[in-house]
Amino acid sequence: MQVRYDLFGTSFDWLSHTLDNAGLDLPEAQTHLPDGTGICRKAVGVLDIVPPAGRDNPNNDAIIVSAGVHGNETAPIEVLNGLVSELLAGEWQAACPLLLILGNPPAMVAGERFTEVNLNRLFSGAHGRDEYDGLAEAARARFLEEVCGQFAAANPGPLSHYDLHTAIRPSHRERFALYPFVAGRQVPAEQCDFLLEAEVDTLLLQHKFGTTFSSFSSSSLNAESFTVELGKVRPFGQNDLTRFAGIRNALQRRFRGRRAPARKPPFDQLTVFEVVHEILNTGKDFRFHIPDDVANFTEYRPGTVIWEDEDTCYRVGSAPEAIVFPNRDVPVGQRVGLMIRAKKLGSDENGVR
Repeated sequence: MQVRYDLFGTSFDWLSHTLDNAGLDLPEAQTHLPDGTGICRKAVGVLDIVPPAGRDNPNNDAIIVSAGVHGNETAPIEVLNGLVSELLAGEWQAACPLLLILGNPPAMVAGERFTEVNLNRLFSGAHGRDEYDGLAEAARARFLEEVCGQFAAANPGPLSHYDLHTAIRPSHRERFALYPFVAGRQVPAEQCDFLLEAEVDTLLLQHKFGTTFSSFSSSSLNAESFTVELGKVRPFGQNDLTRFAGIRNALQRRFRGRRAPARKPPFDQLTVFEVVHEILNTGKDFRFHIPDDVANFTEYRPGTVIWEDEDTCYRVGSAPEAIVFPNRDVPVGQRVGLMIRAKKLGSDENGVR
């Protein structure tokens, strides 16, 4: 197919091209589909898709979808690549501008979470810190900020960003989303509906500004952004993509500008959690009392000691608390985990209930 050749050279598809050229600085490549849709390969692993002038965009949407910010989280990468292949084959037409990103191609090739430093801690300018000077992942974060800023400037209407991940550890809640903290912001009802459509029924409200990709797009680009965890880490070719049909179908529906379906059980309500305590490695004889193999959303009873150091002993408060993202092997000053608690909300609170 000529379109494939124009964008991806001799590589079979977008994913193959990204892996074949990981780490290379290739010039932009552009083409148009027979329906007039323009596609620009901005860089390795980055596609900017523009529907033809005059095509109806019923939801007035512009959407950024990223996957592979951690290179070993392959299922969302394969989902996104499949959607691109369908678009190029003419199976459906894009109604809204799209920026599709495979975040960390060298780590994808290596089958590792990252090569030098965690890319998903380098946004919102963190890539400019002295300790990251000269690192490839810092340069990638800087570039992704720039290309997302350009996309937002070119599409000044409502902007959504979904950063898709899979988890290293098991979870009592297989699919969940994180909503970055922006002061005064609440989750719109239509975004809750999208998450449920994608079979994501758990939402964690973050408690402070962060340096993740979704935090950057939320705070700097005014996007409705979510980090979406979709299951377990597996190598390329070993994913059961039927388990990711929810996010695949929900994204395709959004890309096509179709009407959202009605909520249907069992994905008709979100369970919402809020952070009650952030665990940091204090370095002061820090001791973390959670097993290394504990699952996300494991609940602990009131009074349970979670961590302590020379000065502090943190115990669960008067109501049970659950833990997410426990990781004792982080440098001093970085996050070891989050203690969370279910949030009680009224049914009229921006669709979150």
